[in-house]
Amino acid sequence: MTQHEAAALFSMPDDLPAASRRVAAALARAGHPALIRIFPDSTRSAAEAAAAVGCPPEAIVKSLIFRRADDDLPVLALIGGADRVDTTRLATAVSGRIVRADADFVRRHTGFAIGGVPPVGHATPPVSVIDQGLFALSTVWAAAGTPHAVFQTTTTDLARIAGAITAAIAADR
Repeated sequence: MTQHEAAALFSMPDDLPAASRRVAAALARAGHPALIRIFPDSTRSAAEAAAAVGCPPEAIVKSLIFRRADDDLPVLALIGGADRVDTTRLATAVSGRIVRADADFVRRHTGFAIGGVPPVGHATPPVSVIDQGLFALSTVWAAAGTPHAVFQTTTTDLARIAGAITAAIAADR
């Protein structure tokens, strides 16, 4: 049995870990019907998530948190699993200087640990940007609150539920 086949599919939020229940609640508030899948092995990295789900790494959405230096607001960069963020482009998209966020900042502002940060349900609503390159894909997978949980969505729905602006934030390959 593959990890993909071994995933538990949850439609009842009570069956989910607490962090994933917060994601399920945020998805429900946004009118998104996603079901959260829990895998026995880690989906912390894009490569691990792609192997678990059975999709290419570019179909995994990384939810990366940065800090806008001018006002200390969290900035959520939604980018494909095979890409890296160009922080100059991200700074232009959010009209402010960007610095890397440490694990404490991420946990404090999102309520989630690195490796399971979802695109929704954050403690402090972030300034959100989705890379325009993700729109080349019809279906993507995003973290659902823990390093073992993901949900499937469309890029259009992802942008909507995250309240994200669209910009070219991927670094050139």
